[in-house]
Amino acid sequence: MAGWLHQFSDWYLSTLSQGGYWLIAGLMALESTIVPIPSEVIIPPAAYLAHRQGEFSLFGVVLAGTIGSWVGASVMYWGSRWLGRPVVMRLGPYVGIAAKKIEMAEAWSAHYGWAGVFFSRLLPVIRHLIGIPAGILRMDFRWYAAATLAGSLLWTTVLAWLGRTVGEHPELLKGSLHRFFLLVVVIGLALGALYYVFVARVAKR
Repeated sequence: MAGWLHQFSDWYLSTLSQGGYWLIAGLMALESTIVPIPSEVIIPPAAYLAHRQGEFSLFGVVLAGTIGSWVGASVMYWGSRWLGRPVVMRLGPYVGIAAKKIEMAEAWSAHYGWAGVFFSRLLPVIRHLIGIPAGILRMDFRWYAAATLAGSLLWTTVLAWLGRTVGEHPELLKGSLHRFFLLVVVIGLALGALYYVFVARVAKR
């Protein structure tokens, strides 16, 4: 996984200038589906370049990331709603989503409702899956869309702030943008702890 992320970061950094906001939005849309692309490696480097080189605006990075996340999450919602639970459960393992993960997301969604959709945008694993139970349970799309948009905006803003902070203190990178990803580890550990407390334990109950 680490090797794949390194290769992805190489490709992303080399094509970001050409792809611009469309690339950011597209990757964030994929990140909100079943494609395992961490948003932590998409938004912060773009925000870093926005601050250091002026190729992008910070507002544009946040907007592109938020819209992309919303689009991907909406696709997950409508796809699951259209297919229905039996088909989703049957097809899930073929696209890397185990039935146990879907059941976990269902437990989270049933327990927290639309508020859970908002907070799910801040947590690993469940962030990619929340659209499935929301669609299966036919949650009011207006509430789902609003909660997704707000949560995505918050998360994207946090990541952009992190990227800008590194841009303001380039000594943190020591000359290499790849070292930026090491800073994400701390955030990942914290989110992992939140994931266990608020998602895994709820699912077990």
